[in-house]
Formats: sequence, C-alpha cells, structure tokens
Amino acid sequence: MFSHLGKQIRTHIDSSTVLFCIYTIIAACSTYAFMYGFRKPVAVGLFQSATWLGLSLKSLYLTAQILGYALSKFIGIKVISELRNQGRAKTIIFLVLVAWLALLGFAIAPAPWNALFMVLNGLPLGMVWGVIFSYLEGRRVTEILAAGLCASLIIASGLVKSLASILILDFGITEFWMPFVTATLFLPLLCFTVWMLDQIPPPNQDDIAARCARVPMTKADRIALLKLLGFGLTMLIIGYILLTILRDLRDSFAADVFKATGHEGSPALFTMTELPIALVVLVIIALSKLVRCNHTAMIINHLLIFIGFTITLLSSVAYQASNLSTVSWMVLNGIGLYLAYVPFTTNLFERLIATFNRPANVGFLTYLADSFGYLGTVAVMVYHSLNSNASDWNTILRELGVLTGAIGSLLTLISLGYFIYKEKALKHSVQITQAQTYK
Repeated sequence: MFSHLGKQIRTHIDSSTVLFCIYTIIAACSTYAFMYGFRKPVAVGLFQSATWLGLSLKSLYLTAQILGYALSKFIGIKVISELRNQGRAKTIIFLVLVAWLALLGFAIAPAPWNALFMVLNGLPLGMVWGVIFSYLEGRRVTEILAAGLCASLIIASGLVKSLASILILDFGITEFWMPFVTATLFLPLLCFTVWMLDQIPPPNQDDIAARCARVPMTKADRIALLKLLGFGLTMLIIGYILLTILRDLRDSFAADVFKATGHEGSPALFTMTELPIALVVLVIIALSKLVRCNHTAMIINHLLIFIGFTITLLSSVAYQASNLSTVSWMVLNGIGLYLAYVPFTTNLFERLIATFNRPANVGFLTYLADSFGYLGTVAVMVYHSLNSNASDWNTILRELGVLTGAIGSLLTLISLGYFIYKEKALKHSVQITQAQTYK
C-alpha cells in the first residue's frame, strides 16, 4: 500500500514544480520541526530546586546536550559529506530513536548523573539536519525549500517550548519527565513525515545544469576544497561560531530572560516572539530564488548576512540603552540573528559550491562550521557554570549580541572580498591556460 502510494506521490510532484515545492517543504519542515521535540524541551525547565557542586543543573544539562551535539557535528564532517541516497530515511529514524531512549534515561536516572543521557541525546540529533538537507540541495528551487526549512528552524523551537511549558503548568508533568513526554508525542508524527521525505525524487538534469551535481565527497575532495577556499571559509566560520553561540544561548535561556524581566508564566510568548522572525526571514530567503546567477546570489547572501549582523548589533545596543523592551529586543535580535544564520546553513554554501563548481555538498561545509560553532557554545556554558561571578543570562545575551554583530559584520565583508578575488583569479588562470593551449 505505502509503496503504491509513494509511487503516485513521486509521479505527481515530479510533474509540477509548485506541487514539488509544497510537498517537499511540508515533508522537510515537519520532520525537522518534530525532531526539535526531542532536543529542545529540556530548555524550558528551570531546574532551580537542585544544584550540583554549586552549579545550576540547567546549565549542566544544556552543556551536556550541546557537547553531544558538537561531537555529532565533528563526526558529521565525514559522515554527512560522504552520505549516499540509499537508507537515508532509516538513518533519521534510528538517530531519533536513540535520542528518545536517552530522554527516558534522563527521566529515570538520578541527578546529576542523568546529565550523561543528555550527551547521548545530543549525539545523534546533530546529524539529522544534514540528512534532511541532502534531499533539498542542488536544485533550482533550493532557496524556496530552504526558506521553508528556515521557518521550521525558527518556529519549531518556540512551538516545542510552548508545548513543554503546557505539560508542566497544566498537566503537572515534572521537569525531568517533561522532555520524554514531549518527544513521545512527536514520535509517530516524525515517522510519517520521514516516510514523506523519502518519496522526494532526486535532482533532475535541469537542476544539475543550474547548480552542478552534488556528490558524496572523498577525503581528497574535502582537502582540495579547503585548500582552494580556506581563507574565506575561515572568515565565515569565525562569524558563524559567534552566531551559533548567540542563537543557541538565546534559544536555551529565553525562559530565564523572560523571567528576569517579568514575563514569566506565558507559554505562548515563546511562539509569539519567533513567529514574526520566521515570517520576515522566510520571505527574504525565498526571494533569493529569483537570482539565477550563482555569482550574484553569492554576493547577495553575503550582504544579507552582513545586514543580519548589523541588526543584531544595533538592537542589542538599543536594548542596553533601555530604548527597547525585552520582547521587542527578542524579536529584532532574532530577525538579525536568523537573517545572518539561515543563509549560512542553506543559501550561501549552496551558491558557493555552484559558483566554484567543485565536487562538494552543503552538508560538508555546514558541518564544518557547525562543529566549531557548537564547541564555542559548550565553552561559554562551561565558563558560565564554573564562574560564580558570571552575569545573568539577560546581560550575557545583550553583550554577546553587541560582540557578535560588530565582529561578524566585519568578517563577512572580508570573506566577500576574498571570494570575489578568488573567482576572478581562477577565471584569469583558466583564460591563460586556454590561450597557451591555443598557441
């Protein structure tokens, strides 16, 4: 039955670009959003009734989870870059089931030793994004698909945290059991959307002609790409590290910020602050599909990232000066943050590969950046946990917004200049070689 239905779906969506986009966005976005149900619920708990060696249990749990996530990203540099089409759906289900069982262990094991299960929870989940995006990259409509995935990336966290808050406030689920209960609610939905995702046909010849073929990368391919574009990628990755730290801490400690500023006890607030962010970023990212030239699109994506960094900087400075309310700052800061963050994980690397036309895939570049980004998050959280004089999270996020915006905007302009120079140098080299061959 499912085999026949899958064949019908592939036939229909292959015949219409509009149907293909709608179906693929629903499948990919739902899968990623439901995965957040296994990762983000723990961020809602405050865990104030217990400490370990004077440290906040919440910081311990989130640090442990992000450590697992960071390790997963380092593993993914090889695994995701070498990923083949066969067995991708089974891979997602396996990764999610491991994370689900880890949440059960977290609920049963005594504190603080249950933090070990948070490492096991983050370890498989870090590779889910790469598997999902492998269905989307290398297509003429990748920007539209990426915009949809961007919406789930932003909204999903707020929705999951709203549901998790309801389970605690309205149903009396304890903070330790709440992550497992939340994930259990999402599990059957995720299994269905993964099946939907696996019905998506591969890129056709027109896609390959427009964006170049995306192939599993060998070790030699990875080294060659880093030698070719290493300096520019380094500038981007440093900025991305700052973005990842700010994004993950903002996501993990939004509840603490709202509590510190008198907005505690409103589950809907998590979703309401993220919804306008998703709408703004969604429209901007989707519009980049209109740019056919990969070189031009690469430049535009750099400029979007620069604007995002600038909004993050200015909104944080205004919040420090008490010219913005907490909710307004969370919205504006989020718009700037995701306007910079989303092009990294989708459009920029997609167009960068197409511009330089080398054997590569988005998964490799994203996991290379992500691995160091999440390692930076772990470092900040460990420092905060061990430093008794550290500021509260409201202050830290304000200051980090200023630092990220200032440094990130400068590095983005440097990387843009480098890639433009590198592309011209390569074209000039090809022209010289062709001239010598002609002679």
